[in-house]
Amino acid sequence: MSTFQAPKGTYDLIPPDSAKYLAVREAISAPLKNSGYGYIETPGFENVELFARGVGESTDIVTKEMYAFETKGGDKLALRPEGTASVLRAALEANLHKAGNLPVKLWYSGSYYRYERPQKGRYRHFSQVGAEAIGSEDPALDAELIILADQAYRSLGLRNFRILLNSLGDKECRPVYRAALQDFLRGLDLDEETLRRAEINPLRVLDDKRADVQKQLVGAPVLRDYLCDACKTYHEEVRALISAAGVAFEDDEKLVRGLDYYTRTTFEFVHDGLGSQSAVGGGGRYDGLSEMIGGPSLPSVGWALGVDRTVLALEAEGVELELPATTSVFAVPLGEEARRVLFSAVTELRKAGVAADFSYGGKGLKGAMKNANRSGARYAIVAGERDLAEGVVQLKDMESGEQEAVATDTIVEVLKAKLG
Repeated sequence: MSTFQAPKGTYDLIPPDSAKYLAVREAISAPLKNSGYGYIETPGFENVELFARGVGESTDIVTKEMYAFETKGGDKLALRPEGTASVLRAALEANLHKAGNLPVKLWYSGSYYRYERPQKGRYRHFSQVGAEAIGSEDPALDAELIILADQAYRSLGLRNFRILLNSLGDKECRPVYRAALQDFLRGLDLDEETLRRAEINPLRVLDDKRADVQKQLVGAPVLRDYLCDACKTYHEEVRALISAAGVAFEDDEKLVRGLDYYTRTTFEFVHDGLGSQSAVGGGGRYDGLSEMIGGPSLPSVGWALGVDRTVLALEAEGVELELPATTSVFAVPLGEEARRVLFSAVTELRKAGVAADFSYGGKGLKGAMKNANRSGARYAIVAGERDLAEGVVQLKDMESGEQEAVATDTIVEVLKAKLG
């Protein structure tokens, strides 16, 4: 056993479980690729100020959870705790918004890092697939992203998730609500840190999960009562478009999400089979984020879905993904000449798109056939000196046990036909 172990709060993805994670990433990204979203990849670390400004100075992410460090050259960097700020930074830096084709639609997949108390569904290193539509204020975009996420989850076979929806207003109406909420919070029996947070961003207090805080929030001012006409109209259009697409959702007036940059539409995907860490993904509109990080006005909307939690949700529902076989054909050579012939056959099978593997290390027939069984291959091709002298190999069906001789020069053709 190695002296070293994975750091606390992290995990290794290893076969065969890793195949599930790959399948989830592919399923989440598939509807995006089909809807005009192009792939973007950003560095695993950024200038610490990008997240301080964008995510918010008062958020737990920035104050408690961010992995921040100073380089030997004096640069202050942070491992990325979320994807939106990085993607928007990259889009601005590349001037994608000036190409004249707004919105800029981007999707990404990667690892993110937060120093949190590890528990099931909450890790210090986690994986997300995300999507951002940058530079357009249109309720149809908000609806599109919610519908695409719903489509992705349903394509995986998930059924027991719920979509929570809210509006956080905009710069016109939210300040009035913010002041009313602050007045209410100042009258509660809250600890100093929570009161300090209430002065910076009172909406974040609504997101506090502690029971003693939630109990005091009964009767708090409700944002929907403060929405301006423009925000009400916008939100109703988002709701109508989602409903027309047959996507069910629940209005949740307390839904805030944990990032400061959200405006208007905010939503969350929750799965009740995951216990306390029930959110499997979420997102919303962030019309002012571009200006926060030094860019022009670019109203935008996006989401990020957790790969780790989606896998846990699938397990909670007992959904078994149909994963492609890692190996369809396993070659078992008996002797040096057979090694050369079957290695060439495996190479040709792979070129033809057939998943094939080979018995390495000069194992005998018994050991090699054990490997063939473990590989999950549907067929094994076995050859020894006598077979090669006759110009054939033995093709064994690993499910039925039936075996037949196949001409050496037709191996690829025969196996492609059998495998469909």
